[in-house]
Amino acid sequence: MEWEAPGIVLSVRPFGEGDVIAAVMTEAQGVHRGLAHGGASRASAGLWQPGNLVQLRWVGRLADQLGSFTAELVHPTAALAMDDALMLAMAVSACAVAEGALPERAPHPRIFDGLLHLMAHLADGPALLADLVRWEALLLADLGYGLDLSRCAVSGAVDDLAFVSPKTARAVSAAAAGDWAGRLLPLPPFLLGSGPNSFAGDPAQWRDGLRLTGHFLAREAFGHHHRPLPAARAALLDRVAALADSPVPTRP
Repeated sequence: MEWEAPGIVLSVRPFGEGDVIAAVMTEAQGVHRGLAHGGASRASAGLWQPGNLVQLRWVGRLADQLGSFTAELVHPTAALAMDDALMLAMAVSACAVAEGALPERAPHPRIFDGLLHLMAHLADGPALLADLVRWEALLLADLGYGLDLSRCAVSGAVDDLAFVSPKTARAVSAAAAGDWAGRLLPLPPFLLGSGPNSFAGDPAQWRDGLRLTGHFLAREAFGHHHRPLPAARAALLDRVAALADSPVPTRP
């Protein structure tokens, strides 16, 4: 049994003295693990880094065996992100969420395409955080836990949507929220595709978006498996929250 495909490295863990077990994602195979012989060596360690796009070959005697990987580097995401803490945090967080939330060996082509877009455009800077939040919302939808942002769950209104119910994942308008607003999750405008700064958002919107998708990832995608959100995802939220709380510099 064997297959070849472009894939994204999600994680690696040591195995023996010089090998690693790598988790990757491809369009057709989904999240897939395999043994990379010599993956911890000086010559290969740079290849097996989270976020890297690689051309993979997997070989196993039977389809359900661990099997082994060989790979060639296509795009060195990890090396390009190394000098930018936020860029690196985005890459590692997205890879950790994909690995932990998706069932192994189940194809999710939309999630793979979205992750590929994120890894290829990390150099776009912080504005890519809006795409990362949209990707997490897409992942939730693919797993059957999608957000319903089409109309207000209370009034049926399609305008002025400002919150999401943490229980039902349905949107609530600012007018209908009333005294309950403090118990609801803020809905960043960029998730609605309308309003000012809807395309890229701003640091406060990115923070709110990560809190929104993080709530449902923790409760549904990870909670149902009795696992916490990955530490890398929590670290990204902390970093973005600090960015949102930073004072905006003013011109003298």
